[in-house]
Amino acid sequence: MSFEKEYVPIYTYKIQDVIIRKYICMQYGKNTVTILYRVFNGKDKSKLILTPIVNFRDFHKDTYNHEFELAQWQKNRKLKLVVDKNSSTPIYINVSEGEYIKHENDSFKNMFYIEEEKRGLGSEENHVVPGRYEIEIEPNEQKDITFVASLEENIEEIDGFQVISKEIVRIAEIMYKSELPQTDENKDLIRDYIISADNFVVYRPSFKLHTIIAGYPWFLDWGRDTLISFEGLLLKTKRYEIAREVLQTMIRDIKYGLVPNGYSGYDNRPLYNSADSSLLLFEQIQKYINYTKDYEFIKKEIYPVLGKIIEAYCTKIDIDDNNIYLDEDGLISSGTETTQNTWMDAKIGNYVVTPRNGKAVEINSMWYNSLKIMENLCKEFESEEKSKKYKKLAEKCKKSFNEKFYNKRRKCLYDVLGDSKIRPNQLFAISLTYPVIEPSSEIAKEMFETVTKKLLNNYGLKTLAKGEENYIEKYEGDSFKRDMSYHQGITWPWLLGIYYDSFKKIVKAEKNKTKKKELEERLAKFVQNVEKTFTKEFTQGKTVGGIAELYDSVKPHEAKGTINQAWSIAEVFRIILN
Repeated sequence: MSFEKEYVPIYTYKIQDVIIRKYICMQYGKNTVTILYRVFNGKDKSKLILTPIVNFRDFHKDTYNHEFELAQWQKNRKLKLVVDKNSSTPIYINVSEGEYIKHENDSFKNMFYIEEEKRGLGSEENHVVPGRYEIEIEPNEQKDITFVASLEENIEEIDGFQVISKEIVRIAEIMYKSELPQTDENKDLIRDYIISADNFVVYRPSFKLHTIIAGYPWFLDWGRDTLISFEGLLLKTKRYEIAREVLQTMIRDIKYGLVPNGYSGYDNRPLYNSADSSLLLFEQIQKYINYTKDYEFIKKEIYPVLGKIIEAYCTKIDIDDNNIYLDEDGLISSGTETTQNTWMDAKIGNYVVTPRNGKAVEINSMWYNSLKIMENLCKEFESEEKSKKYKKLAEKCKKSFNEKFYNKRRKCLYDVLGDSKIRPNQLFAISLTYPVIEPSSEIAKEMFETVTKKLLNNYGLKTLAKGEENYIEKYEGDSFKRDMSYHQGITWPWLLGIYYDSFKKIVKAEKNKTKKKELEERLAKFVQNVEKTFTKEFTQGKTVGGIAELYDSVKPHEAKGTINQAWSIAEVFRIILN
């Protein structure tokens, strides 16, 4: 048996003189998976038997010890299955040829999942087996068989070869329109990046807009993740029409100045436990403008909302216990001891693992950046008085930030005022469009070198420096143990993005020619290392065709968390394709 992945996953099996190639492809825009079996038969007559094992459940649950009450209806080779009699969502299955033989009360009991056991979760479950398809194959015959499973009803005419061909053409069109420079050496990598980036872009029918899935297999669309991924997934690939829709999705349900951090997977209710999503929106709007110069869309669709966000932060936001307010010193305070509203959001019951309530470094960096962006948008859209107002707020924020956040003893910035732990969040102070700390300053250089020395490794930045209280370098064990380590020393690839942006700004600001050249060489070496590390990870690692959510901070730096994370792909390839 062998496995390869170009445009779609391909499994090859050899049984004596019979070769079977199995191609798996989702039909674009549909809740439909197609499997194409291409059989090269040997000298004897053969029979291919396809036996679907069926389940229908939420991805956070299992069907351990469950007894299914299956109902099925057959028309030719097409099946309609209701996995449990009370389900309102049928599954449709069709095979292009062969005979269907119904099974009675058949099930696969106690299927065992090794990885789930490692994660301290339920590791056994039952599935139902409705029947089997038998396809006769003549000696020396080559035969294509299409197997389709779907939530869509009209699937009889689907041809597996056509589905795969259309998908290859669709991806090729995205590659062509992206205008990413291709060489013989990198064209396969760019293709795989385009495919991976495209996997996160989905359509929400209830919104009639596109959105971005945070990670597979168990995340939905999250505001924070969407905005951090925005440039790398959409702008870098010139998918500007979808980018506009994603921005519209982000502002669709703003409440009290907050962009939803996500939506409930059960009732689609917006969730507002985020102090940073609204501020991240400003940065991505600026990047959208940088790429497109599309001020008209921003003025008409987005700009009116931005002023309301600023006003809400200036007043006070109490929804979902966010406790966001602008203090007298011009800095933003947010959260409580039982609130997790920054990206370091692990929470066990009412216990917040990394409480960051108060004046967090990245929140105030983003606040300054947002005010400066708003100041310039007001000028662009001919509102001079408002522009002056935002300029004044920004100046006050910057003054207080530079006075209060520098930790001279540790040569870095406080993560939250009063918290001297060394974390990567301080990079936001120099990585954004408008740095709250001047990249040419000694403070910026000292802080950057501290982060480099204490947090950087080949796979990303650690979330806490080794030697700090509660530092953990391996992500393992049950859900409690994993949540306790999530932001306490584990390595996250997406943080390479803010490190890279900070590095570029420091290089650009350096006036000494000798030092500038040294920094340029270091930056080039950093980019080369990211490309080498993640090209290998992307093509040969545990997550082929993807980049994991996080990695252990100790060798061999095993991939952990979700197997394919949007902001990991977005930020790593933003560096590689710089």
